[in-house]
Amino acid sequence: MDSLTHIAIGACIGEAFFEKRIGKKAMAWGILSQSIPDIDFLATLWLPPADNLLAHRGFTHSILFALVVITLFALLADKVHKPHNISFKKWILFFSIEVFVHLFIDSYNNYGIGLLEPFSHERYSLNAIYVADPFFSIWPGIACIALLALGRNSNKRKLWWKFGLFIPLLYLGYCSINKIIIDKEVNRLISKQHVPASKYFTTPAPLQNWLWFVVAGNDNGYYVAYRSVFDKGDSIRFQYFPKNDSLLNPLADSRELQQLKQFSKGFYTTEQWGDSLVFNDLRFGQVIGWVDPREKFAFHYFLQHPSANKLVVQRGRFAKWNWSVVKSLFNRGIGY
Repeated sequence: MDSLTHIAIGACIGEAFFEKRIGKKAMAWGILSQSIPDIDFLATLWLPPADNLLAHRGFTHSILFALVVITLFALLADKVHKPHNISFKKWILFFSIEVFVHLFIDSYNNYGIGLLEPFSHERYSLNAIYVADPFFSIWPGIACIALLALGRNSNKRKLWWKFGLFIPLLYLGYCSINKIIIDKEVNRLISKQHVPASKYFTTPAPLQNWLWFVVAGNDNGYYVAYRSVFDKGDSIRFQYFPKNDSLLNPLADSRELQQLKQFSKGFYTTEQWGDSLVFNDLRFGQVIGWVDPREKFAFHYFLQHPSANKLVVQRGRFAKWNWSVVKSLFNRGIGY
């Protein structure tokens, strides 16, 4: 999830946990501890792009890192606020909730988290919410602003932290239900249409949770499509993209290529664009694929031009957006 959402949720949890006991300092501790797993953004200052892809949401989103920073934050807060009547156990519980809520939310989108790093490099992801979903983020954002504006002793503060936490929680539950619905339908239709698929995944299209991006295939290539939770049709119109693994033979020993394959979990294709060999990670969808089913994939990595690989996860994500694209996203989302 985006950093502003973590900041707002952290502030709301801080207020919920301590309310009037340490004033708005609780919100500050909440913001700091909720944001600390994203300290891995500093790796972009020295790591090459492929390494950074694996570093992001890697060790700093692991259980081991969480246990270390929870203990350190609890010791620091306990010292800073002396004298006080807050037990050390309560500090531990507070920072545990903050950090693990961060990991829980991030596990809901398709980038995934390295929960067991450094002992396992497996990324865990539920693929149930888009990384920046305004229907999730707006509520804690509004609540955070209200809490900052209200006085420390205002009776309305409890109402606002509840508003900022419970509505997003309900929305996550709703997204989980949509995920179950989509996966059930996609499984059924893949079988019915005899799509040659040994594996598949579904993930929300940008900025909402009703239209979903579907990828199904095998080592030869992948079929991609979009499916709404409100679609009534009894088939999915897939577009086929060959994997083109043979194009990668000259780079078979490349460490960079092995990192990209690991990161993509095998959901990739390769294309030749002029003199450039391009690696597509299909998990991040297409630029505006619900408008043009042959559109480029948002994540495309230039294997022979590493200096051109900045912001590869969302490369050109909104470059072609206009009012017509927004309307088409809305219409497909509601099943038209």
